[in-house]
Amino acid sequence: MADISGSDVLGFAGDIFGGIQSGVGAAAPYANLFLAQAQASARQAGAYYQQGLYEVQAIDTLRLAQIRTDQDQKYASIQAGRKLQQAEMQARNYQMAGNTLLRNMEATNAAVRARAAANGIAYGEGSAAAVQRANVQATYRDVGITDLNALTARILGFEDAGAMILAAKEQADLTMSAAEAQAKQLRLAGDFAVRSGGLLADVALVEGTLDFAKTVVNPFKT
Repeated sequence: MADISGSDVLGFAGDIFGGIQSGVGAAAPYANLFLAQAQASARQAGAYYQQGLYEVQAIDTLRLAQIRTDQDQKYASIQAGRKLQQAEMQARNYQMAGNTLLRNMEATNAAVRARAAANGIAYGEGSAAAVQRANVQATYRDVGITDLNALTARILGFEDAGAMILAAKEQADLTMSAAEAQAKQLRLAGDFAVRSGGLLADVALVEGTLDFAKTVVNPFKT
């Protein structure tokens, strides 16, 4: 068996190390290219993830605005119903006041007729009749005012209730318009994120390709 000297071992090890270095050097451009491709894919994926976040925010904005407008309109409907009930109660109070006036008129005229009859006076003639006519005129004048007040209460109640409903509807439209505008801005931001992410990914890929072209060793070159 031939003796192997220390110099031969060192030379053999040097050849192996040199081969490894040469292999690593040859593979490095490919590794860098794969790394550039991975970075480009990561940037593109990050852009789509950002767009997804913006889309979720847009959907939540619209959903919360819809819930808020629905609640506001329900509350306005309840308040409008209460206003109509108050107006109806007020109108009935005026009607009750008018009925009280009529009953008092009838009682007063009955008392006038009774006194006239007791004194032997014809209650359909003379001062007794004049007192009754005056009482009737004054009473129906007051009753007319109470009826007008009752009608006015109903009209004003209806107008107030209608104004509440209309205001709630207009506010709902404004709220939804603002939410839709905000959602549109969020979606535009998502689209911009995707486009900018795509550009950055393209830049990373182009840079990696150029670096690969500069550093790769042509295996067919003699």
